[in-house]
Amino acid sequence: MTVPALLPAPPPAPPASPVAASYARLAEVFPGLRMEEPARDERLPSGAGWVGADELAAGGPRLDAFLAWDDAQVLRDHGTRARPDVVASFGLHRYAWPACLLVTLPWFLDRRVPRLPVRNVAFQRTLGRMAVRVEEFACLPGDPAAVLPGARVVADEEALRAEVRASLAEHFEAVLDGFGPRMRRGRRALWGMATDEIVEGLWYVAALLGEERRAMTELELLLPGTSKPYKPYAGGAGFRELAGTEGADGAPHATRDRATCCFFYTLRPEDACLTCPRTCDAERVRRLTATATATATATATATA
Repeated sequence: MTVPALLPAPPPAPPASPVAASYARLAEVFPGLRMEEPARDERLPSGAGWVGADELAAGGPRLDAFLAWDDAQVLRDHGTRARPDVVASFGLHRYAWPACLLVTLPWFLDRRVPRLPVRNVAFQRTLGRMAVRVEEFACLPGDPAAVLPGARVVADEEALRAEVRASLAEHFEAVLDGFGPRMRRGRRALWGMATDEIVEGLWYVAALLGEERRAMTELELLLPGTSKPYKPYAGGAGFRELAGTEGADGAPHATRDRATCCFFYTLRPEDACLTCPRTCDAERVRRLTATATATATATATATA
């Protein structure tokens, strides 16, 4: 009996979209935020609460309308009006946090880096949805997605990190032009805020995915900070361990100091962000310990 020669296994089929799998993972662990990709012959959504990133970058009436939501939210939730620059800072944060994930999450999960000029992104804040059109992306050698239209193969991991930095810099260079005059901050402070959103968004989502420590390592390489600054970014990931906050695995919780302040303290001085430069380590330990205790109590009650 003749045994047929074994043929080499066919290469895996390329994905329909280089980023779809990453965005699907995000929806699984964080249902409050969904990324969608319109078909090639469809426009990005508009109207019904949608705003284009290019409209925010233009800094005109569409940005005014966008920030009116933040102004109303502060008055409703805190019973006071925030300064216009504080409102603009809140609005930038609420856009930048999810927008950074459009780039950092596919890089982190699948080693694919979409290039996203502002014309290719739209945001619906009340529904927690972003729409994106990926026309160009970078990937590593051997990636099945390298055969897709718009793919660009780069040499290695450091080259891919450079693509992450370049993609986000292109996007936020335009966005900060729109928000900047309303925020009354210098350019370095604006880029400090963008730097914080890049780090803290992926850090948070990676923890939901069970990959917090890997994300911290990757972010330290992406944005090493003052030892090797990558302009226009200000500062770096800057993670450090917070003694006295050991979790179930015995390891201390990680923390970092933001490069800039979001000004939330102007509304509630006693409740500044956990990574705010104004929040001392003793307060961080107290709040993390209280959260851990509450979580353990709730778990024990649920399983009793």
